[in-house]
Amino acid sequence: MTPLETLLARFCPQNENEAADVARIHELVAATEDPWQRSIPLHITASAMIVHPATERVLLRWHRRQRAWLQVGGHGDEGETDPVAVALREGREETGLEDLVPWPDAALVHVVIVPVPATTDDPEHEHADVRFVLATANPDAVRPERPDAPLRWLTLPEAQAVTTEDNVRETLARTEKLFSSR
Repeated sequence: MTPLETLLARFCPQNENEAADVARIHELVAATEDPWQRSIPLHITASAMIVHPATERVLLRWHRRQRAWLQVGGHGDEGETDPVAVALREGREETGLEDLVPWPDAALVHVVIVPVPATTDDPEHEHADVRFVLATANPDAVRPERPDAPLRWLTLPEAQAVTTEDNVRETLARTEKLFSSR
């Protein structure tokens, strides 16, 4: 069983839409040798809501392509198959935070298939996004990877207000539940 399959086997979808997305991911995994490959119309991505537990703030990144404040994350590099490792690498690359760790553990928090609009170089496609929460103890060390990808530390209500994406609002709501269950 791959790391992705193990995580999905332990995950309990919270609604019918999420259950349908998990089922589509299972079908994808069964039908292709590498569900991470970017050349297929639906492929796996891994992302994370980065948090600073001491202040209960979250970090959002401006994504120019989607024109929205979103969580960090993205595609696996060639040979990567562990979603947690992909989310950690992407988180470090996009934020400069070197101390990121899964929080409160390495369990999946949210699974969602999201549409990605076409560009001149890339056709319209879908990301089967598996989401985690990662924590930092040093929020002031944050550094955007590029000037056109700013980062913002926000309270949960502020983050809910600035994002335009319902699926990100759902990830934020699940993150809030993790804060309240500590």
